Amino acid sequence: MKKNIERRIKYIGFDDFWFIIVGCIVSSLITDYLFNKGSFFQYPFIAAMANWSISLFFSISNWFIIRTIMIYLRKRYPDFKSHLKRISILFFTMISTILLVDQFGEMLLKHFFGNSYNHGERSFILIPIFLISTMIIAIYEAIYFYQQLKKSIQEEEQSKQMITQAHLDALRNQAQPHFLFNSLNTLRDIIDQDSKEDAKQFVNKLSDVYRFILESGSANLITLREEVKFAKAYLHIQSERFGKNLDFTWNVDESGLDTLIVPMSLQLLLENAIKHNVISRSTPLEIIIKTTTNHLSVENKIQAKSTQLASTKLGLKNIKKRYSLISDTPVNVSDTDGCFVVTIPLIESSTKTKIYEHTNR
Repeated sequence: MKKNIERRIKYIGFDDFWFIIVGCIVSSLITDYLFNKGSFFQYPFIAAMANWSISLFFSISNWFIIRTIMIYLRKRYPDFKSHLKRISILFFTMISTILLVDQFGEMLLKHFFGNSYNHGERSFILIPIFLISTMIIAIYEAIYFYQQLKKSIQEEEQSKQMITQAHLDALRNQAQPHFLFNSLNTLRDIIDQDSKEDAKQFVNKLSDVYRFILESGSANLITLREEVKFAKAYLHIQSERFGKNLDFTWNVDESGLDTLIVPMSLQLLLENAIKHNVISRSTPLEIIIKTTTNHLSVENKIQAKSTQLASTKLGLKNIKKRYSLISDTPVNVSDTDGCFVVTIPLIESSTKTKIYEHTNR
């Protein structure tokens, strides 16, 4: 029974069990009225039932033969581009079926009852039967077309989601080598300027940071609480290098720590500020991290270096792309009054399921 229902839904577009029952009864009553002027209005109940049973036989025969042909044609021509061809064949087979069933029914009636329909009237009455059958096929086709269209839209949407996920994976995989590249540059500077013990301590802290990166796995979003913890671990590493010349001000609202953020985005903004600005005893750098309603910003005074280290130019660009794939709110970058400010959106945790449906399917 379950397999029959699944088969009906697959090739018909819906479970048409009750549609067949109601449709055959209504169609047989209309046929009876056309051929007999309504048997139940002019004959005794037994005779009326007999006449109506003949009409019901014709209706059921037409319905199931046409339905079987319709299923066969849908299997043979399943694509949208073949719809016109399939419907054209179905229409002509419907006409042939009605004529053949009528002829066969006439032969049976003549054999059992010794009479037949009036030929002149029958050819005239068959026209409404063609119209009724055409309406039934139109209903079947409209539902089937709607289901196929919905399926096509779903497949297209899933394809877009897979492409989006592939972009996110590529960008996430870019961020980690970017971080490693800059961390190795920092380690090189420590080796040049400080003792081996400091370098060893830096490597230990770096391993802690990478442990966090591995634990975050392939997530497209994490809580701000987790990202802040990661960012502070990263800043601890940088403090080993710059000491009091690098200062951080945290104005992060506790109530916003459960909002969501793209992994490593805050760390990349901090790294960007450290990399592109002079940090010295005479020119210390202060970085301000603060949250407002649904946003987090990283701000620093512009103290551009006279010579720049080699850059992959992936940091800020990477963050913008990742947010564009997950959120409708863009990353905002401003450079005014000697201050560089990057503002990224914080995503409410209530939308997490919806986002993951669009990006992790």
